[in-house]
Amino acid sequence: MARARRIQSEAIGIDTHIDTAQRLLYENVDLTRKLADGHVDLPRLREGGMHAPFFSLWVPVYYHGAEAVRRTLDLRDAMQSFLDAHPDQIELATSASDIERIVGARKIAAVLTLEGGHQIDDDLRVLRMYYRLGIRAMTLAHFRNNNWADSSTDKPWHNGLTEFGKQVVREMNRLGMMVDISHVSDKTFYDAIRISVKPVIASHSSCRALTDMPRNMTDDMLRALAKNGGVVGINFYPGFISEKASQASRQHIAAQASALPPQNAKALDEYAANEHFKDLAASGKHGDATLEDALNHIDHAVKVAGIDHVGIGSDWDGIDKVPAGLEDVSKMPAVTAGLLKRGYSEQDIKKIMGGNFLRVMREVIGK
Repeated sequence: MARARRIQSEAIGIDTHIDTAQRLLYENVDLTRKLADGHVDLPRLREGGMHAPFFSLWVPVYYHGAEAVRRTLDLRDAMQSFLDAHPDQIELATSASDIERIVGARKIAAVLTLEGGHQIDDDLRVLRMYYRLGIRAMTLAHFRNNNWADSSTDKPWHNGLTEFGKQVVREMNRLGMMVDISHVSDKTFYDAIRISVKPVIASHSSCRALTDMPRNMTDDMLRALAKNGGVVGINFYPGFISEKASQASRQHIAAQASALPPQNAKALDEYAANEHFKDLAASGKHGDATLEDALNHIDHAVKVAGIDHVGIGSDWDGIDKVPAGLEDVSKMPAVTAGLLKRGYSEQDIKKIMGGNFLRVMREVIGK
């Protein structure tokens, strides 16, 4: 464990999916101190050696149209208020070189992402404005299909990406925004891989060969992602890494995908806040999964895709249960210790702990 902690302290420490921005919006928590609940704060990021988290500005799929844009801006504002209040501890990163500079200054480098194409309200101008606000990745779809991309947890509408969906991918390539294919249907994935001229990422997905969930990637998808130059961030949600937990996960996803509160701002925000606090109350509970399950998925992805195409995408603060041994981000050295036991070199562990995603950022953003 001492060796693992040293490796974590030296690694870039990129986690491509955490949902902690919700806590800033709904609770106005002080992330500069160690919190008694949830999975992430600045002290626990440092303790876990994860120096460059991707903060997802997640807007549930029951927000439609302009309301989804409004809620995205609410989250972006909450993040900015936190960044402005603590410039000595955390700073916005919009490129690989930013991450290296900020982490080198012993601060947390915050990368901002979107988790659902519905958040652009079918408008490339909105996408471009998000880029100007520092957002550097977007998941093409979430629990439901949107108007231009099919989701992995909905019945297909479009047979993958529509023509507009292909325009979105091309525009993201042009801007220098990472195309994220977690949550999308298999056909949407293959369409995105075919259209994109830059590496794509799966920010928080695991392996379908080990846990048969549509949110996970097949071995063929992992190989295609590697050929594209992309990286998969292994998700720690018990339902995605353990067959025992997968049935409960299917029910949870179906409930979230079918939610349809009244479509006015006040009712939407109240419903979303209630859902947030329900998930927060359960966030410390163990699911039917362990650290070893997470390591098995990392191991499998490495064997199929190769060591240069695997990273971490935990889903901290977006999952209602955790694997035993991975209760929050401070436990990340246990992952490194487990990889050491399985024969991974320090160099390869540092690739998984951020080096691979840093390379993709440089290739997509250009600096």
